[in-house]
Amino acid sequence: MFRTTLMWMGIALAGIGYLHAAQASSSPAPTPASQYRAVLDRYCVACHNEKLRTAELVLSKMDVGNIGPGAEVWEKVVRKLRTGAMPPSGMPRPDQATYDSFATYLETELDRGAVAKPNPGRTAIHRLNRAEYTNAVRDMLAVEINGESLLPADESTYGFDNIGDVLSVSPALLERYMSAARKISRLAIGDPSTRLAFETYEVPKLLSQDERIGEDLPFGSRGGIAIRHYFPVDGEYVIRIKLQRNSRDYIKGLGEQHQLDVRLDGARLKVFPVGGEHYGKTSPLYSRASPLGDPKQEEYEHGMDEGLEVRFQAKTGTRRVGVAFLDEDTAPEGPLQPPLTQFDVTFKGGDPAVENVTIGGPFDAKGLGETPSRRKIFLCRPTASEPPFDKLRAPSGAEGRSKGSGSSANDEACAEKILSSLAHRAYRRPVSQKDVQTLLTFYRSGRDSKSNGGGFDAGIGKALERILVGPEFLFRLERDPVNVGPNNAYRISDLELATRLSFFLWSSIPDDTLLDMAERGKLKDPVVLEQQVRRMLADSRSKALVTNFAAQWLNLRTIQRVSPDPETFPDFDQNLREAFQQETQLFFESMLREDRSVMDLLNADYTFLNERLARHYGIPNVYGSHFRRVKLSDEARKGLVGQASVLTATSYATRTSPTLRGKWVLENILGAPPPPPPPNVPSLKDRGEDGKILSVRQQMEAHRANPACAVCHTRMDPLGFALENFDAIGKWRATSGAENTPVDSSGVLPDGTKFNGPAELRKLLLRHPQEFVTTVTEKLLTYSLGRGVLYYDAPAIRKITRDAAASDNHWSSIILGVIKSTPFQMRMSPEPATGTTASLR
Repeated sequence: MFRTTLMWMGIALAGIGYLHAAQASSSPAPTPASQYRAVLDRYCVACHNEKLRTAELVLSKMDVGNIGPGAEVWEKVVRKLRTGAMPPSGMPRPDQATYDSFATYLETELDRGAVAKPNPGRTAIHRLNRAEYTNAVRDMLAVEINGESLLPADESTYGFDNIGDVLSVSPALLERYMSAARKISRLAIGDPSTRLAFETYEVPKLLSQDERIGEDLPFGSRGGIAIRHYFPVDGEYVIRIKLQRNSRDYIKGLGEQHQLDVRLDGARLKVFPVGGEHYGKTSPLYSRASPLGDPKQEEYEHGMDEGLEVRFQAKTGTRRVGVAFLDEDTAPEGPLQPPLTQFDVTFKGGDPAVENVTIGGPFDAKGLGETPSRRKIFLCRPTASEPPFDKLRAPSGAEGRSKGSGSSANDEACAEKILSSLAHRAYRRPVSQKDVQTLLTFYRSGRDSKSNGGGFDAGIGKALERILVGPEFLFRLERDPVNVGPNNAYRISDLELATRLSFFLWSSIPDDTLLDMAERGKLKDPVVLEQQVRRMLADSRSKALVTNFAAQWLNLRTIQRVSPDPETFPDFDQNLREAFQQETQLFFESMLREDRSVMDLLNADYTFLNERLARHYGIPNVYGSHFRRVKLSDEARKGLVGQASVLTATSYATRTSPTLRGKWVLENILGAPPPPPPPNVPSLKDRGEDGKILSVRQQMEAHRANPACAVCHTRMDPLGFALENFDAIGKWRATSGAENTPVDSSGVLPDGTKFNGPAELRKLLLRHPQEFVTTVTEKLLTYSLGRGVLYYDAPAIRKITRDAAASDNHWSSIILGVIKSTPFQMRMSPEPATGTTASLR
């Protein structure tokens, strides 16, 4: 990303033409270059000369008539001109017409040079990150895996975790990928020798279980947990349920009887009665003292859930297990009661709740079964003697292997067919005989192994492990053509374009349709390319643009890590945390699915709410845990800046932060992030010289008295102050602090523009739509390329935004613009020279 200054200072969006002489003259009219040289000499060179080198920017000898060689510097100048950031406030400044015409002249020359000699940049070798690896396994093998449990989190830069430069591979990480490959292979192929194993699923401690938790649990239920569990073979399994306890190990909510419902794929397995049994005197509701109840009652209240166990038969594959209480009343959903204090850990009343669910087995394995993954993998079976899907091979010995597996040509022909198909999908290209022979070597090793029983399936499983950790799958490689010289731009192949497309829109591998188009060379056709892009956007897999692109751009992933202070915000619980994130994700997804204008992110008059979140916002007539689209009448709630996900992620545990919120607006809406703070920044003083507690605004005003701090805070803080009516978890307030001081949400920009509250802030942002569209374009281009946006990408970004403006900035126009752009479709061959290229931050 290369924007460096505020984009909201009232500057006109575009100039028209070059600056002409004010009056006619008999002498030849000066050239634009000479006019703008004079502008630089008058307003800029006093600071940006070879002696002072202010900001390491020297303009005294830049050739205005030959823009190309100094493109990196001139792109910086364009940004300063377009924002009016330079000359500094208080220094002589040109008029608005000069600002606009000079910027237009530079952009025109820079864009012309980019067309004549394109520089698409050079992407690094790209390791699949955790999300991409997880999705690729899903699409290649029809296996759902928990990537977070198998692989560590990836490093991020430029705001995203798919940037090639930081996706390194260490020996420890490679070990994790190898371990993941072994587990995935067993899940996909099936393992008849699977041993008895138990897996426990925890319910978040702060999750209120007063209402239905999610769509995977039946209507009329409350609390509990929905689990997608993989059953490795057909056989008998067990579910064990543990209920929530207080700090003295008393099970909560046993005063009255409740019904605990257990289901498999929506079909009821069993209903357990929970609570309501009495065996004598019970201890107090708040069990802080030593046990006071009768021994048998004490035993019941400490161990009643030991009998919550059900055995059942399950088929191989991923199944949905649901455990929830039947809802017997209409008590409203709400935060944990009592609030998070010392009493909460000793309270044993209320309603019972699930603490965790353990699933174990198999106890009597009966066969691998026919799963979606096996159907996708096994395109053929080698011999009639090979056990069918519903029969179980012996765990070891020759009798457990196919009779002809040691030498049968039929076996190897079938294996070759299977492995060729798997490799074709995994490698995202046609496979060579060398590729197949490499995999057949691993197949033979697994087939002949005695440690795992061997056989045809074991051989395919071993080869699949090799595919899942091989560089052809794990890395996105783009090879330079042999006939391209150094430092030359060239168009990438259709296969490489297909891979870029699929990982951009789906965070996964190309499907068969896209791969087929690439192999036939059809993606070079702009009409075919656009058809494929629109098909992919309509596919459910494009939700990756929500969960990966938007979640990182808008900092939604931060929501899972924030911890509002429970004493300051006792209403905050896990339900509210998840509702915050769900609202913004559904909101963003609706923008993509409906192909709305990107400006609607700031100004949409609707959002998505359930009862819990609607109550938090003070919006009536929304009932139940189901999210639905709700029209907004409150101007303050419209758009992203009124959503609690953004407001909570930009606050501290106990209070709001105008600085964090202002920084978020600068970086994610205006594309003008402030520089990092200087070292040893003093902390805010919470009391004045008279000893009185200062409001947040007063603390920030004192902080800005320091000139070194004022440079950035005069830009950030006014934007954040406009959002002060929202507390640290996004709830509307009119007063703040222990003294209930009225909230002051007014702000003044450095250019004197005044505004008050979130509605006026939003209107201010909407005055310059091109700023937000450019920010969205830069973010999308960064994410799609897996590298930072640099100065030579600026002409492409300007073209994308100009073209999108003609179609009211719809999402499809910008996404198609990115895909058709020079940086996305081309690549620069390496150059012998070394060094780094600076971005225009």
